[in-house]
Amino acid sequence: HACPHCCLKVGDLIEIFRFGYEHWAIYVGKGYVVHLAPPSEVAGAGLSSSMSITADRAIVKKELLSVVAGGDKYRVNNKHDDKYEPLPPKKIVQKAEKMVGKEVPYSVTSQNCEHFVNGLRYEVSRSDQVYHSPVDRGWAPAVGWQAGCTMS
Repeated sequence: HACPHCCLKVGDLIEIFRFGYEHWAIYVGKGYVVHLAPPSEVAGAGLSSSMSITADRAIVKKELLSVVAGGDKYRVNNKHDDKYEPLPPKKIVQKAEKMVGKEVPYSVTSQNCEHFVNGLRYEVSRSDQVYHSPVDRGWAPAVGWQAGCTMS
């Protein structure tokens, strides 16, 4: 992994490098992150579920970063700090914790995991990878969750 827990700060955006896309989470302390996961994961359907490919809902989960990242590399990437003022860390965590367990709308192009974490940190929902993803090239059904989120 690119970053040990000792260098993570509460409220940091964590970019996790998956095969062909990035998954995003927000660090809430003590090794935990809050992130979006497909509803099929909660039901135990896993990667093979066709529901996860066409999901229009997601579950907000709090899990250990080590579990979410698995064997994938990750890094802190607060890439919009120069454009937007981050909320105070305590407020970011409060907002994130309040969302845990909730089912929320999901869209690869407008409400993915990157939109979610940017909304928590900056109160600005945006995703840069959407504009560089396979979705733009017309293969959204084939990539589904993978363009903006994962079934970690």
